[in-house]
Amino acid sequence: MIFKRVGDGCPYPDHGFTMRDWAGISPQQVHLSELTTTRLNLQLDALLDEDSTFYGDLFAHVVAWKGELYLETGLHRALRSALQQRQTVHARVLELAEDGTPLPDRR
Repeated sequence: MIFKRVGDGCPYPDHGFTMRDWAGISPQQVHLSELTTTRLNLQLDALLDEDSTFYGDLFAHVVAWKGELYLETGLHRALRSALQQRQTVHARVLELAEDGTPLPDRR
């Protein structure tokens, strides 16, 4: 098993973070087995495209909410890591309070 669970949609409240906000969070390694995905499907071309991060963040985006880690973006990065026999992915982790309010980056 690669992920803890495969989900469909984001169970947490909308955090309103922009790409600029995400860029302010320091990346860290996250174990794939601790992640719950928020998408059921992946476009195969995104997985195979060598330039898939050209217009986006180099790191996956993970939301920590109510003790769970949700893979919000970067499913193709996580699967690519798994295919390369890695157990972790580099990600920016946004911690949310129970009400959905973003907590400060503590790294």
